[in-house]
Amino acid sequence: MFKDILLAIDLNDIDAASRAIDYVRDTASNCGARVHVVTVVPDFSMSIVGSFFPEGFEGKALEEARTRLKSLSAEWFGGSLKVQNIVAHGTVYQEVMAAAKKTKADLIVVCSGSRDLKDYLLGTNAARIVRHADVSVTVIR
Repeated sequence: MFKDILLAIDLNDIDAASRAIDYVRDTASNCGARVHVVTVVPDFSMSIVGSFFPEGFEGKALEEARTRLKSLSAEWFGGSLKVQNIVAHGTVYQEVMAAAKKTKADLIVVCSGSRDLKDYLLGTNAARIVRHADVSVTVIR
């Protein structure tokens, strides 16, 4: 049924991500699908914000994200499936949507995050992905 599954995770919320692993592993195994695991390192949005961080901060954050994602992916999938790790940089939902397009994902799996007040006022990344996706989206609560 699915050929390419995109799993979007937040490296700062591994508990939420780990809730989706069994679903993704089972679905990919049953369909013979490839798994693409994406995480996004947010950008500063405004240059003035970036001026408060030390030089090279974004590069170090991206490298740390690559290392952590590679380790987690190996732990979660252990070579039993075809897995591609993607570390993106920018606005979370836009980068997830771009990764879905680039990988030709026919299923996007996202985890619902916290239910903080800010999520009710601004809308969550998961909600934006659901609204804008051209393919099926599974939200793991």
